[in-house]
Amino acid sequence: MRRRIFSLLAVVLFATAAFAQGSEWQIDPGHTTVGFSVRHMGISNVHGRFGKVSGSATVDDSDLTKSTVNASIDIASIDTGNQNRDNDLRSPNYFDAAQFPTMTFKSKSVTKNGDGKLKVVGDLTIKGVTKEVTLDVDGPSAPVKMGPNQRRGLSASTSINRKDFGVGAKTPSAVVGEEIKIQIDAELTQKAAQ
Repeated sequence: MRRRIFSLLAVVLFATAAFAQGSEWQIDPGHTTVGFSVRHMGISNVHGRFGKVSGSATVDDSDLTKSTVNASIDIASIDTGNQNRDNDLRSPNYFDAAQFPTMTFKSKSVTKNGDGKLKVVGDLTIKGVTKEVTLDVDGPSAPVKMGPNQRRGLSASTSINRKDFGVGAKTPSAVVGEEIKIQIDAELTQKAAQ
């Protein structure tokens, strides 16, 4: 009897510890969009997106500030709706996708705002240059069961200066603005417990 009680206690403690460490989630590339916009000639905004995104997150629902995220974006998947412009953006003139095929984000800290939203600070690496950026995050939503998986979503936004990363360093700001606004809408998936 005593052995059974200790075994049961061990299982409960293990489950509690595992829950406290957070749950593991994968970015669902088919339901995730990384979009951006930039001023063109000071008169309009050009919008684009990256079609291939991958990564993972650890979400600690008991304390979201202990959560983490890592993401990778395929530069060659850039799409602004204009093939000539997209080819130029992939070239050494801008992202140099042949030499630097991915951009990455790795979180370093998560804090809560007064409005319940999160600020996620992390290292963004583009063209081999790493700078700290802050994402304003709405979410993550509560998990929802769909088929065999759990799903949850979030939205995030930030702005960066393209020249900080050497993107289009020779392109005048009067032609292509320096500020790039980034909007992320992501779905995360987790295999349901068996």
